[in-house]
Amino acid sequence: MNYSVRKYGRAGGLLLALVAGACQRPPVAQTKLPAAASAPAAPIRPLPPIEKGVSEVLAVARKQRISRVAYGLDLNIPAEKAKPIAAEETVTFTLRDAADPVQLDFKAPTANLHGLKVNGQPVTIDHRGEHLVLPASALKIGRNVVEISLTAGEQSLNRNADYLYTLLVPDRARTVAPVFDQPDLKATFELTLTVPRQWQAVANAPLVDSVVTADGLLPGRKFCHFVTSDSISTYLFSFAAGKFSRLSRTLDKRALTLLHRETDPAKLRLSLGPIFQLHADALAFMEQYTGLAYPFQKFDFTAIPDFQYGGMEHVGAIDYKASTLFLDEGATQDQVLARSNLVAHETAHMWFGDLVTMRWFNDVWMKEVFANFMADKITQVAVKNSNYDLKFVIDHYPAAYGIDRTAGANPIRQPLANLQDAGSLYGNIIYHKAPIMMRQLERLMGPEAFQSGLQEYLKKYAHGNATWPDLIDILDARTPADLQAWNQVWVNQPGRPVFSYRISGGHDQRYGIYMTQTAEDGSDRIWPQEFEVLIESASGEQQQVTVKMDGQEKGTRIPFLPKLIVFNSTGVGYGVFPAAPELLAGVTQLKSPVARAATYINLYENMLRGEATAPLQLLGAYRQALTREPEELNLKLLTGQASAIFWQFLSPAQRQAVGPGLEADLWAALQKNPAANSKKQLFKTYQSVALTKAAQARLYQIWQAQQAPAGVKLTEDDYTALALALAVRDYPAAESILPQQLARIKNVDRRQRLEFLMPALSPDGATRDAFFATLKDEKGREKEAWVTSALGYLHHPLRQATSEKYLPASLDLLEEIQLTGDIFFPYSWLQATLGSYQSPTAAATVRAFLAAHPNYNPQLRAKLLQAADDLFRAEKLVR
Repeated sequence: MNYSVRKYGRAGGLLLALVAGACQRPPVAQTKLPAAASAPAAPIRPLPPIEKGVSEVLAVARKQRISRVAYGLDLNIPAEKAKPIAAEETVTFTLRDAADPVQLDFKAPTANLHGLKVNGQPVTIDHRGEHLVLPASALKIGRNVVEISLTAGEQSLNRNADYLYTLLVPDRARTVAPVFDQPDLKATFELTLTVPRQWQAVANAPLVDSVVTADGLLPGRKFCHFVTSDSISTYLFSFAAGKFSRLSRTLDKRALTLLHRETDPAKLRLSLGPIFQLHADALAFMEQYTGLAYPFQKFDFTAIPDFQYGGMEHVGAIDYKASTLFLDEGATQDQVLARSNLVAHETAHMWFGDLVTMRWFNDVWMKEVFANFMADKITQVAVKNSNYDLKFVIDHYPAAYGIDRTAGANPIRQPLANLQDAGSLYGNIIYHKAPIMMRQLERLMGPEAFQSGLQEYLKKYAHGNATWPDLIDILDARTPADLQAWNQVWVNQPGRPVFSYRISGGHDQRYGIYMTQTAEDGSDRIWPQEFEVLIESASGEQQQVTVKMDGQEKGTRIPFLPKLIVFNSTGVGYGVFPAAPELLAGVTQLKSPVARAATYINLYENMLRGEATAPLQLLGAYRQALTREPEELNLKLLTGQASAIFWQFLSPAQRQAVGPGLEADLWAALQKNPAANSKKQLFKTYQSVALTKAAQARLYQIWQAQQAPAGVKLTEDDYTALALALAVRDYPAAESILPQQLARIKNVDRRQRLEFLMPALSPDGATRDAFFATLKDEKGREKEAWVTSALGYLHHPLRQATSEKYLPASLDLLEEIQLTGDIFFPYSWLQATLGSYQSPTAAATVRAFLAAHPNYNPQLRAKLLQAADDLFRAEKLVR
């Protein structure tokens, strides 16, 4: 393609001559195009009907007919956010059968389409049901070229005052320009961006030239042309442009480039080195583990303020939420490990997801499970003293149980009829239960056989697409275990087992522990798995035994009659394990931090089931543990659980009675703990639960003087959070606290975030009502991370008397949010809205909504049941 003619045709011949002389292309690496599809044995399926979204039926039919797809896209991006983005697009593809029309996916107004040519001939625009329909009369067998003039759709362009970025997963490429928006029609992209001259730009492929126009000819503009990309799925197409700082470093002979907007000198000084090194370490690990060199042309990354996710694995151009990358002296161990895990996760995606991509989004979990699985392994190597096993337990088990215990629990692998519903597949099951499942699978097969199978999988399907059954076939050949049966319960069905036990024997000093598992939902399913049980005798002798559960009941020989039993002591088993009452006082005496973490989780899960211990009793045990738990990650776990119990599972009267003592215990633990990070964790929990006037006055003095407690390092972000905590409590000086904090913030992005949040924290109910009303408009929800934070304050337990009235409208908006928001937003919306309620009236509102919508979208219904689970449990537990 002659990019210069296409790129500069509108600007005239003078500009064409100028650019042609200025732009000399370097040699371009060969891009990998999928081979043209050979004729299948079965006849081509009939043309599917034109319907909204991208149906699986349409995707299968197109895959049979279409191959060798390439896109050329030119976007003219004005500096002014409100001005439209003019675009020129060329779509090239090989067609096996030209008897029927071809549907390109385009979810934007028909008025955005201005001109259409197919194979050089003008064609009438036929846009309906979110598809641009190309008539059969204009098509031909073999190579076809489609030229489109349009105004780019903006739903997923994330435009801000001086920057923008794409986020096109799972089916949002079609909101920008017409494409075949399905993962198994991989394509190359040749992109040109025309932007303000002071802007920086990044995309999937290297920037081949960047030409500033001459004065008087589109003054102040810059043309950024990128090399033709590797062959990628449309959801991985990406670019970002705006007022970014660009930094490049070379590590291990690989050039890495970062675009960012951070202005804090301390964060830059402390973070830039680790950010680049973490990426280099992750790349080196992945190349060694997979046996495959990094498979794409370049490796860059962009830090974006308030990005919707932690990160997104765009080929060669990863996007991150800036706050997760840029840490300062106040960063906790958990934040440092989270940054390492995030970088490793997105880097691992270059192999798992980008190099080998799922064929359809029902297998989206595959790329996520391997990214998390590899991230855990990489962090174990990249971060000193990371305590891999402990971090695995704390990261994955509470999050997985938080969904799997609910009436809306979903299996890891879910059916999907239409890509417009693909966002509902995402959640804690695929991000957290799936890594637990994969660790069990690795243990079942053995690490070497498991790694060998993954290497074969990546080599066999490189630059193509694969399904979970494809991988299972490869792994099954490397183990005598029946992976098909194993897969059925672990991957294809939701839920978890509940374990019970009995001790037998003793007449001849031969003892056994018999474990029984039953499905939490009452079915007869069995989860084949291994886990450890730590037993202790009356004399203090300890021994750890392995239980291999391959049936409903399993007996295991033990050397003595146990006085104390700690179940799942190495944190690899999955389910609800018994938690003896004596562990309430003795958990901190367990030597293994992993065993302590597993026990905290067991105690909490049993409490939620109304078994073993009541919320007030468990909170009392955690108060005692505050000064006895030496491990920072465990302290984060138990303080998080303590805070949840305090707000969710105690009655207001109980909170008033317990609050002063809990505040005192936290402050005493803060003074006593020698570790700075643990001190900070205790302070943040103190801030979270502060109810008394004395505690709030102490927090106000700390905020006002910006003088943290001895040994605690508080940053600007911490002081902002403290100001918000005081405001939601209607502290007497609340009306002036937030404006004062706003004046202290110099970074423009962080200032804008606080400005957005302030109405949600207003002491005036009418102001909060007006703020909530803005969320009913899609424009009011553009900054999803800001919206989620605002909802958390709007529905804070201390505000629920006036905020519960928002619940019906919030639920009514859910379907619209699913269609207009990004993949995590529907559940985040629900969790931030319902997550702190405990009243019977709030529970009744949810039940009434479900009853009034018997045919509600099944995936959204499940999300609602997941988010409301703590609310329903609070009805039973709060006394």
